[in-house]
Amino acid sequence: MLNVALLGASGRMGRTLVPLIAASGDLRLSGALAAAGDAAIGHDAGVLAGTGPLAVSIAADVERVLEGAAVAIDFTLPMPSLEHARRCRARSLPLVIGTTGHDETARMELAGIAESIPIVLAPNMSLGVNLLFKLAELAARALGAEYDAEILEAHHRHKVDAPSGTALGLGRAVASGRGTTLEQSALPPRQGSTGPRPNGGIGFAVLRGGDIVGDHRLIFAGPGERVELAHHAEDRSGFARGALVAARWVVARPPGLYSMMDVLGL
Repeated sequence: MLNVALLGASGRMGRTLVPLIAASGDLRLSGALAAAGDAAIGHDAGVLAGTGPLAVSIAADVERVLEGAAVAIDFTLPMPSLEHARRCRARSLPLVIGTTGHDETARMELAGIAESIPIVLAPNMSLGVNLLFKLAELAARALGAEYDAEILEAHHRHKVDAPSGTALGLGRAVASGRGTTLEQSALPPRQGSTGPRPNGGIGFAVLRGGDIVGDHRLIFAGPGERVELAHHAEDRSGFARGALVAARWVVARPPGLYSMMDVLGL
């Protein structure tokens, strides 16, 4: 039985993960974390998630939550996730990070921490989305910069980062297929008189509203035709199942910064 510490247990992804861990047969929830002041603190993680008592109370003490864990899964916010990674390094504890919105400085620090422990860092844990990343790279390589790449994404009204980590992952996949980087290719947000679209640019369009779980569409608009790749999340279980696949995988790995492409062998 693999003991799992869940960081962000009271959030949408946390409450999706708890029942899947309980039903897995090979995983056990050993600790559940919420931010200080969260109303969920002190409540049974299983009851909060609607799966019945698990005798694991949600706590705000990271060290207490990590105690006895074989792997940690983080779905929190960028700055807390960085601190959690530091705590995991101190314990030599493998870590899966599904949190998005890290800036370049944070990503560099996570890469440094991964020199000591294995970390899976992915903008999206869904198996389908990660297949989409690979298809995006292959399509970009085949079509070239003559086809304008535009990424459209939609999420619920409470999501705080934009474009989404998944949209940025798609952008990086397109840039990689073209032999460049997203930093060199990303187009600025459009407003006012933007002028003609530059050749080779990668554009983003963002929608926030309602309870949309996650929609992503990549359009290659070329001369006389369009090629479209899309993924629509019906609920959060796909992301959660992918995170558990990553958790099982990472415990047997040497230190390093891994992606879901590594987990899936893509």
